[in-house]
Amino acid sequence: MERFVLNSDEVASLKKLIAEIAVRYDSVEDPAFLEEATVWAQEMPRRLRAALNHFRLAEPDAAHLIISGFPIDDEKIGRTPEHWNRPLAERRPTLEEEIFFVLASSLLGECIAWKTQQAGRLVHDVMPIRGMEQEQIGTGSEQLITWHTEDAFHPMRGDYLAMMCLRNADRVPTTFASLERIRLDPEDWQTLFEPHYTVKPDLSHTAGKAAKIALLFGDPRSPYIRIDHYFMDRVEDNPKAQKAFDALIDAVDAEIEDMVLEPGDVCFIDNYKAVHGRRAFKARYDGHDRWLKRINITRDLRKSRADREAPASRVIQ
Repeated sequence: MERFVLNSDEVASLKKLIAEIAVRYDSVEDPAFLEEATVWAQEMPRRLRAALNHFRLAEPDAAHLIISGFPIDDEKIGRTPEHWNRPLAERRPTLEEEIFFVLASSLLGECIAWKTQQAGRLVHDVMPIRGMEQEQIGTGSEQLITWHTEDAFHPMRGDYLAMMCLRNADRVPTTFASLERIRLDPEDWQTLFEPHYTVKPDLSHTAGKAAKIALLFGDPRSPYIRIDHYFMDRVEDNPKAQKAFDALIDAVDAEIEDMVLEPGDVCFIDNYKAVHGRRAFKARYDGHDRWLKRINITRDLRKSRADREAPASRVIQ
């Protein structure tokens, strides 16, 4: 597990910076804050900036980075919400945490949102929602979330998925595997670079498109991946492609590991180099269930320009 731990001086510096920002903005969804976020981010501790810069440029085999040590006041942040669809004013108790989360994310790229997901909000709340226990979605609970890359169906999907843990008393694991650990027969490997596969939108989106894609792309020696096999059909007309797909599933299943995020942990996952999921758990709905914040990050905002209303907009239609 790749981990960077903030020291006490760095935490104090971050707290001072965040307090300065928090008196100016009521929400991280404010376009004025988002316009300045990358500038503010350059005032964070140099050691933290260097760690994130290395993660962005070097694409390490671990394919993830956890930033630990940011203090969470469990009483101040309030109860785990019952639903993400609440007024932004009710998110005020977690404003400082969200500011830190956005600033750190901004060092990897541009934070983006989806019109079809959580009403176009940039920072998502991820917690169990009553009535969704059996859904294959982050706000479910009793069903295993099968490993996948985030928004695999969409060509404008993020380069990174970021998760900030606010509460996880039950130590519910996130599952994770780096593609660098996967070994396949060369013929299967090559077949996965060919466009035989279709990924359908997952249930967190209210709309989406599906087209034939390759599951691997980029440098064959260290490829990128896009996959969400729970939302994929079998390749009935191509046994060779199905064989390669089955081999990939088996290889990832053999390597998937549990990763428990603690309050204050910010986990950045390379969405081109790794897959992730979540173990099933039993929600209590008592205000103390697992609660994460989530952000999608792109290294190239321009690639989605045709799907956004304006150059500075972060919401993909």
